[in-house]
Amino acid sequence: MAAIGIGGVFFRADDPGALQAWYRTHLGVALNDSYQWMQQAGPTVFMPFARDTDYFPADRQWMINFRVNALDPLLSALREAGIAVTTNPEWDTPETGKFARIHDPEGNPIELWEPPAE
Repeated sequence: MAAIGIGGVFFRADDPGALQAWYRTHLGVALNDSYQWMQQAGPTVFMPFARDTDYFPADRQWMINFRVNALDPLLSALREAGIAVTTNPEWDTPETGKFARIHDPEGNPIELWEPPAE
């Protein structure tokens, strides 16, 4: 027997309702009546990092990465909503795709990833 996928992402929040609303409004993470987000099929990277990594903030144990299919329009909408967006051309490659970083209202790091076109 083996794991067949990620069944959930669970984390603490000062205001869970407000944070869930933020994810729904800005990233489209809308839950059904069973608290499930019916996401599109696709790759999921599962990667532990060394404790001293600088890939995400040292004061955070995790960073979530969301797959997106149109990064540039999403970044425009996030900026219009007053959300700080970080991009770096060095992060983007034809082999891996395009990336951007934001933080949710509670300071949790979020990476946005547009995989390369197939």
